[in-house]
Amino acid sequence: MIRRTFLAMTAATAFAMPAFADGHSKDIVDTAVAAGSFTTLAAALEAAGLVETLKGAGPFTVFAPTDAAFAALPAGTVEDLLKPENKDKLVSILTYHVVPGAVMSTDLTEGMTAATVNGAEVTITLEGGPKVNGAVISAPDVAASNGVIHVIDSVILPPES
Repeated sequence: MIRRTFLAMTAATAFAMPAFADGHSKDIVDTAVAAGSFTTLAAALEAAGLVETLKGAGPFTVFAPTDAAFAALPAGTVEDLLKPENKDKLVSILTYHVVPGAVMSTDLTEGMTAATVNGAEVTITLEGGPKVNGAVISAPDVAASNGVIHVIDSVILPPES
């Protein structure tokens, strides 16, 4: 219970702006943008043409890499992915961070797998704290009107096909 309370407090403090402003709920994209630490993700969603999709009805679960997570990729990676000729690869990576439905942290179990919008599966581990494909879920259960965001500390890459 203490751990869950700590995680909830972490999620609350990770976002300077609440998911609900003026009594109106924000969607996943607006919630992430308002947080201020997802500018790279927002730019990538725009370049991939996925903004309107993630503003849609959902529900969606988004494992959202922070700006620091994108910055940790090899130099030039983000810039290359944002080029129009790499749109398909960018879409593949971003949709690998999205699971259909609203999956809360209380739904996560050790070793569970979840099919992503990309079509490939991600694996959840709980030992040492919740992770998706090894990326630490640093702020779980950030509510949005059309789903939930789990903040992660690294970009997860889909398996090569």
